[in-house]
Amino acid sequence: MFSKISESQISRAIVGEFNKWFNEYIVCDVIIVGGGPSGLIAARDLANAGFKTLIIESNNYIGGGFWIGGYFMNTLTFRAPGDEILKELKIPYKEAEEGLFIADGPAACSKLISATCDSGAKILNLTKFDDVVYRNNRVEGAVINWSPVSALPRQITCVDPIALEAKVVVDATGHDAWVAKSLEKRGLLKLQTYGPMDVNSSEDLVVEKTGEVFPGLYATGMAVSTIFGIPRMGPTFAGMLFSGRKAAELIKVKLAPKNQPKRKEMAVA
Repeated sequence: MFSKISESQISRAIVGEFNKWFNEYIVCDVIIVGGGPSGLIAARDLANAGFKTLIIESNNYIGGGFWIGGYFMNTLTFRAPGDEILKELKIPYKEAEEGLFIADGPAACSKLISATCDSGAKILNLTKFDDVVYRNNRVEGAVINWSPVSALPRQITCVDPIALEAKVVVDATGHDAWVAKSLEKRGLLKLQTYGPMDVNSSEDLVVEKTGEVFPGLYATGMAVSTIFGIPRMGPTFAGMLFSGRKAAELIKVKLAPKNQPKRKEMAVA
């Protein structure tokens, strides 16, 4: 019933294809650290615009908190105008009450992941952000290692990382804001730490503050909250999607050829 293929052929197919595309993305336009909803939609929009985009994710899966809602219940909430992006991604949803929409977590996450993969963005999962490449007083890439290395006993963890270069790096690592923290520990950036939950102020402020936080480094999603001391938003996700989209729009303008007219920044309701 199945084709007769040897184990060595399978191994060669895996190693050959992975090494081929990975080698091409050692230098790229944009590295997005974190594969949650804001990172995924930013990657999708950038790749669809023709930018070579790579997502780095420490887990063996991508999607972050988009798989589940609050309290391990996998119903997600979105405040208007989040339904606009749900429609665009063909995510099934319904209106819980005026201005508030709900969607199934697994369905929403799988649709967003699929749309991101279809855009041509590449994903390195089970890959841990270790540090930034810092040159010319700006962020110019990311230092990475396999995530399992950090779980090994200290006496056998002397495994050197490798470096990737990019024109822009995006911190989409959620509340941890790992990329921004790598700059803070060197005294290059000061983080405020996120505040208590306040949905009505949080989502607007996260989108408002999304942008370049240090030369070459953009922040999106809950990393923005940690950097600027914005209240957390809990299990509602419209702000995540619009934050990722705004980051992509700003980066498109940043990386656009000088002879092309600049795109207008996305309007946020």
